Amino acid sequence: MGARKAIRAEKMKAEKKQKAIAVLRDCPTSPRKMRLVADIIRGVEINKALGILRYSKKEASIRLEKLLKSAIANWEAKNEGERLEDTKLCVKEIFVDGGRMLKRIQPAPQGRAHRIRKRSNHVTIVVDKMVTVENK
Repeated sequence: MGARKAIRAEKMKAEKKQKAIAVLRDCPTSPRKMRLVADIIRGVEINKALGILRYSKKEASIRLEKLLKSAIANWEAKNEGERLEDTKLCVKEIFVDGGRMLKRIQPAPQGRAHRIRKRSNHVTIVVDKMVTVENK
């Protein structure tokens, strides 16, 4: 049983080496707006994803482009022997979670007050080798 665990551990270690993760915390954009941009680049090859983000009109795309470049740099740091041009990397996973919410007060008519919720989010991006499926 010990040999099987060792083999499985080595396999998991090799899989982890291929993945690179980058996290952006407390980004001052609402999660809903960030998810619109994140959905566009999910599963896309990295060069195409960078092009999409560069020419997107959404403000959230600027932050996601910087985060994707960070994930690519993390992959390069993990895989020193391999060249980025030779490997086909893609955005394997990208997810946006809600972050801290700042609550502010907005004056309203007749002495009332409305609560303004300034939302933030956490973005996690995982870059991995692209898996090509061949039909037999």
